[in-house]
Amino acid sequence: MKNKLSVVKIGGNVIEDEKALDVFLTTFSKLEGLKILVHGGGKLATQLATKLGIESKMIDGRRITDGETADIITMVYGGLANKKIVAQLQAKNTNAIGLSGADGNSIQAHKRPVKEIDYGFVGDIDGVNSGLLTKLLSADLTPIFCALSHDGAGQLLNTNADTIASEIAIGMASSYETTLYYCFEKKGVLMDIADENSVVKHIDSDTYQELLSDGIIADGMLPKLHNCFHALNNSVSKVCLGDVTMLDKETELFTTIKL
Repeated sequence: MKNKLSVVKIGGNVIEDEKALDVFLTTFSKLEGLKILVHGGGKLATQLATKLGIESKMIDGRRITDGETADIITMVYGGLANKKIVAQLQAKNTNAIGLSGADGNSIQAHKRPVKEIDYGFVGDIDGVNSGLLTKLLSADLTPIFCALSHDGAGQLLNTNADTIASEIAIGMASSYETTLYYCFEKKGVLMDIADENSVVKHIDSDTYQELLSDGIIADGMLPKLHNCFHALNNSVSKVCLGDVTMLDKETELFTTIKL
């Protein structure tokens, strides 16, 4: 019987709210069993870029990562955001270790090819070093990943945190019974965006197609749901979306996705 593993991705809106982050990390620290955390920090990176007089370029909500921006996100994702989270988890008796994809060759990627848009130093993931992560988990360490991968040739790459979480869950699924949690400010997938409690509690492949055709799942939720089903189609046991309360099992108001 496989050990259980939780892979949790925390949304950027939680990271920049100190109180919300503290509540999340307290809950995460109490989460039973083996666990891995993945975080971004895009808004913090934008704030620092503004202070330094560097323009943040976005197309359809996606960051264009030129050379200066790559330096900014490395400082914020791999430094400020990651180390604050690690330090706060240590204070909550979770022995965390902060990582980028370059550390221990943990997440390998390639620079996204230029098609209609040149996204710059943005990475599409090729593989996850599951052997390294297994060793860290076996040593009672909790890996904390920022949204950076690397190309094996010395270049760090800005990489979508939802995708990193999905690929880590997939990479670990052969060794662990893996559940992927997308933890953000909403209670789950909502039938009505204006009603915070209109959560769709269960989604399978058929329900997903219905929600798509009805326009319930759209915009920013589309790539997130794509990552969910990609994980499920690659041996991840279950995917859940909701706010921090889903982690401590205090609520049934979150979305569970299965095939």
